[in-house]
Amino acid sequence: MELGICVASKIDDIDYIVRAEVLGYTHAWIADSQMIWSDPYAVLALAATRTRTMRLGTGVAVAPTRPAPVTAASIATINALAPGRTFLGIGTGNTAMRVMGHKPMPIAEFDNYLGTLKPLMHGAEADFRWRGRSAPVRHIMPDSGFVNFVDPIPLYVSGFGPRALGLAGKHGDGVVLSIPPDPRHMPGVWASIERGAEAAGRALDRAAYRAATLTTMVVLRPGEQPDSARAKRLCGAFAMASLHYTYDRWRQTGQPPGRAVRDIWSDFCTHMESFDPARRHQFVHRGHNCWVEPDEERFLTRELLTSTCMLGTASELVDRLGALAESGLDEVTLLPPLEPRYEVIEQVAADVMTQL
Repeated sequence: MELGICVASKIDDIDYIVRAEVLGYTHAWIADSQMIWSDPYAVLALAATRTRTMRLGTGVAVAPTRPAPVTAASIATINALAPGRTFLGIGTGNTAMRVMGHKPMPIAEFDNYLGTLKPLMHGAEADFRWRGRSAPVRHIMPDSGFVNFVDPIPLYVSGFGPRALGLAGKHGDGVVLSIPPDPRHMPGVWASIERGAEAAGRALDRAAYRAATLTTMVVLRPGEQPDSARAKRLCGAFAMASLHYTYDRWRQTGQPPGRAVRDIWSDFCTHMESFDPARRHQFVHRGHNCWVEPDEERFLTRELLTSTCMLGTASELVDRLGALAESGLDEVTLLPPLEPRYEVIEQVAADVMTQL
């Protein structure tokens, strides 16, 4: 089991990535949400010049906001700075599109996008469709130092539901998950991935195929409860972002909330309805994975925290990571809140990583 970090892209926060590398975190996933954070490729470029061993990539790039040739050229530019350490995580824009008042990219469109993107990431030619017209495209100066297609760039597809997981099996070298950190979920995940690979005529090599999941982690003190004030400070932002996502998904698709939020659901919906309907999309994701707004602290229940984050003593967390590894997960990626981010990764490194 490897541990990585996901970074709320902040252009002046490269020291955090450098420190994570020193501590032994293997991957830095730089998040892409244009109307929330800094540009991920600018952050990646700076991180590439300050790190030596850590693997760097998008976590995850937003397909609807950049045409496939732009995404391919962007990540290949980073690969020129960090050859062999670069990867691309990509998804439909579950947060990035909704915060702009629009839905994520439809699955069929995402399938076509990935079909165009993958050959371009290898420096090959692909058919690119734009405004109703198709044309063959390729990088016309790949050997002049502008990009690097020689060192492979693994493609990790973000999958939330069965259809997206199927695309991860069809197109991806790996999958990026954001499921509750529970090994009981993994058999269904792998079944969806393998169905997608089989339907595409692809033989999936489970040994080479990589699976990572996004969460965060708190090492509890002896006798400390998972809903303590300290625990909420160290992981509340991630739990709240999960509630925001659940609300946005329900608002746009009607999908009902899970059991972890049923006790607070009516109150939270009433809270959201207090905002201007025309601009509600600007308010849903306030503090996104960085902090919890004061008027939302009451929604941080024990059930929400424990269903989205990993909380436990050091030995309990090591056991959970072992079970996740046995279920086929290769990496747990931590996204702590902005203010205590160093505290979280330092504590996990000292108390958990040393036991793995």
